Amino acid sequence: MPSEKTTRQGQAWDQLAKDAYGDELLRLCLLYLGDRQLAEDAFQETMVKAWRALENFRGESGMKTWLFHIAVNTCRDMLRSGWFRMRKKSVPLDVMPELEQQEDEHAREIAAAVLSLPGKYREVMVLYYEQGMRIREIAEALHMPLNSVSSRLRRAKALLRNEVEGGNDA
Repeated sequence: MPSEKTTRQGQAWDQLAKDAYGDELLRLCLLYLGDRQLAEDAFQETMVKAWRALENFRGESGMKTWLFHIAVNTCRDMLRSGWFRMRKKSVPLDVMPELEQQEDEHAREIAAAVLSLPGKYREVMVLYYEQGMRIREIAEALHMPLNSVSSRLRRAKALLRNEVEGGNDA
């Protein structure tokens, strides 16, 4: 059972993490999962997991990197679940008001193309472009070698370019 001091610190940290990274974490989950309700569930699960693991946080990476690692793993777990695989994978943008509200048609097209990428490419694109993380931070968050992150990012850009350019030719 955690001490009163640990509980107070955990509550203070939980509020700080929600205030500082809440919107970014929720957007990451939304872009990763393509479903608002699932994203909210993943966000809440991320916060619960982070709070439970707070004692084990050694500070070897930044708190943002640590939280994003937990969020990505939570989203991965949700995507692997049997019931999720049985669901329709593509979600129209009108179901995702955050993306539909973008005024730029090209931005909506790119967002839809990013959502259609395989998970391992989508996650690096979201972390790099949406969250503004550096390759080193992504490697830490995903527990991957730098070269692997660079390769996935390069491949994701190529797939995205083909998707967007291919969509314009049709």
